[in-house]
Amino acid sequence: MKIDIEMRPGSSVAKVTMDAGEVLTAEGGSMIAMSNDMGIETTTHKKGKKGIMKGLKRMLGGEGFFINHFSPGSNGGEVYLAPTLPGDMFVKELNGEKLIISGGGYMASEPGIEIDLNWQGFGKALLGGENFFWINANGTGKVLVNAYGEIYPIEIDGEYIVDTGHIVAFESSLDWKLSKAGSSWMSSMLGGEGFVARFSGKGTLWCQSHNPNSFGGALGPKLRPL
Repeated sequence: MKIDIEMRPGSSVAKVTMDAGEVLTAEGGSMIAMSNDMGIETTTHKKGKKGIMKGLKRMLGGEGFFINHFSPGSNGGEVYLAPTLPGDMFVKELNGEKLIISGGGYMASEPGIEIDLNWQGFGKALLGGENFFWINANGTGKVLVNAYGEIYPIEIDGEYIVDTGHIVAFESSLDWKLSKAGSSWMSSMLGGEGFVARFSGKGTLWCQSHNPNSFGGALGPKLRPL
């Protein structure tokens, strides 16, 4: 399976080229176009597994209830995928390690990847203003991740601070905790930054250049009721 990211970073589209017998699992509604003999099977979890609870857990993590499994014909085929928000995408190939993805960041993966949820606790979720859950991707194969705006990796060896709304994904070798952005709680709140995530350890953190929650908060009051 080959995944090429086109038109990045502002309007990224993933072109996935598959051989016969390969399967791609992707978020529902992410398909733009595909080969005419491409087969689609819709389930609430990984192909071959059952359980409505799996779909409900995915919804808690910011993903859709249903996922699609694409299978090409005898001559292979291709499918184009795109996220809901304009932005970038990247491909991470896992070899038994774990990738932690922020809610809404998962786009697609190969069959060898298992997707589950990680509860971050009420304290981090409520104070950080983000999702209660992270998406855990682990196993062997490629994972496609999307973001709002451009994605840029940060190699951490020690400590690093980032706004919680700009986190896309990070390696499980990194730990993090919530902290105030400024020298005091007053300056943190008045400066508009509030809480930040303080990462520690050694590994890669992927950030997005824009914050979807901030965009929604700015846009919402300007929308006219129907």
